[in-house]
Parts: sequence; structure tokens; C-alpha cells
Amino acid sequence: MNRNVARNKIIFALDVGTVAEIDRWAELLSGKVGMFKVGKELFTSCGPAAVTAVQRHGGQVFLDLKYHDIPNTVARAMVSAARLGVQLVNLHALGGGEMMESTVAAVQKEFNNSERPRLLAVTILTSSTVETLRQVGIEHPVQDMVVRLARLAKNSGMDGVVASPLEIEPIRAACGPDFLIVTPGVRPTFAAADDQKRIMTPAQAVGAGADYLVIGRPIAAALDPALAAELITDEIMAGAL
Repeated sequence: MNRNVARNKIIFALDVGTVAEIDRWAELLSGKVGMFKVGKELFTSCGPAAVTAVQRHGGQVFLDLKYHDIPNTVARAMVSAARLGVQLVNLHALGGGEMMESTVAAVQKEFNNSERPRLLAVTILTSSTVETLRQVGIEHPVQDMVVRLARLAKNSGMDGVVASPLEIEPIRAACGPDFLIVTPGVRPTFAAADDQKRIMTPAQAVGAGADYLVIGRPIAAALDPALAAELITDEIMAGAL
């Protein structure tokens, strides 16, 4: 794996609330990461302007809004998100097969044969534990639920999933080599775990088969964020050996 391929696997989480902060991070990390994640806080604060701000700096966008509603509502929301020119956009797999199938059909109809964003389904949040799931009535082990939801997503036509790095290998076994796996819960060797429960290092995650790694605080909180991104690229390359 060359350095550019490794670098492009990094999705930097823009956990900020203003366009000015987007400008600062996009300029600082341009050429250091492959994509920028725009999540709920930022999109609620700035709306589509958040996406436009990243794109103005030449950056690509993972729009991480995790839609979960009735099928028609989610399908229409995902089409609107896709029209923004983002590369990745997601929904919650727990919304079910009909919701995902409706979304895939609506996005494919909107884009016909032209290039469209990759559609991802969130499986189980990386902050969740067995106890967390039990509190909401899910008695299955975390890994079993993740694989079950990944299979459902694939069968519904989704392009991939967002899942903890600990579930990469069973997802690959269940869904094949071409199914996209985006993994939060990645912490480089120099960073703290923070509130993530099911984590791996970048080397471990890429070695297990992750396509993209979502990383926020280990870069944002570093004394030298650009250097931190480069060190993570080093770790990714080590994991690909």
C-alpha cells in the first residue's frame, strides 16, 4: 500500500459547530486525510453550508446523519443528502429492510447511471455494550447483532456498513470482499480510548480489512494535528504489510 492510498483511508471527524472552524481544519488537513465527516452537530448548526465549506477546500465528505424513520421519509432525506455531492451517507440498519430497500431504489432512480454516493448502514454504535443493548431489549451478543444487520444491509442493496473494528472480520466473512466497511472506534497507539468501547489501532483495523477509519479526537486534540494524521498514516501502512 502506498502512502496516498493509506492517507485516503482516514476520515477526519469535524466535531465543530461553525464554518470558520471547518475552514481552519480543512486547510490544515488538506492532503493529510482522505475525507471529512460532517455529523449531526455540525449539520444542525450550519446545514448544507457545512458540506459546501469542505468542498470549497477540495475535500470529500462523509455525511454522517444516521437517518432512522419511516421508509419514505428516510428515502427522501437520503436523496436530498446525495444531491449535495457527498461521497458517503448513512442511515441506521435498525430501521429495517424495507427502509433500506426504499432508500436504495430512490437514490438509484435519482442518479440513474451517473455516479452517486456510497450508501452505508450503521450497525451498532461503538459506544454500545452488551448492557446497553439489553436496556433496549436486544438480548443478542453485540457481534451477532452487527453481523445480522450487515447481512440485512447487503441484502437490501446497501453498499456497506459502519461498524466497530472488532466486527470487521465476521462482516467480511458474511458479506464478502466488496462490501464497504467504515470503522469508527479507531485509536492510534499514541491516543486515549475516550468514550469508545470497542476499539482497535489503525494498523489492527486495516489489517482486519477496514476500508475507511473515522478518527476525530486523536487528530483534533494533538499538539500538531497534521503530524498526528501523518503518524496515523504510518500506522495504517504498517497494518497493510
